[in-house]
Amino acid sequence: MLVKSIEFKNAVGQKVKVMDIPVLEENSSFNFMIQVRLQTFLASIEKECKPKKCYSFKEYLKQVMKWPDYEQLFNLGELKHNA
Repeated sequence: MLVKSIEFKNAVGQKVKVMDIPVLEENSSFNFMIQVRLQTFLASIEKECKPKKCYSFKEYLKQVMKWPDYEQLFNLGELKHNA
């Protein structure tokens, strides 16, 4: 899966980086949900008094999504024979 990152400056001028944002096809069933979750996540970062320099969107999704949906989104299949 392809992932991207976003880097921006918050209200006080500190650089903030959000990593592990999944890149989905436009016809994906998760496309709208990921867009809404990303907007919510970025808004919560903007509201923080002391934001960190780096965030993982994948870790955020792990906390807020149902596990079957998270597995389906990131295709967390087990690797065979240490591949």
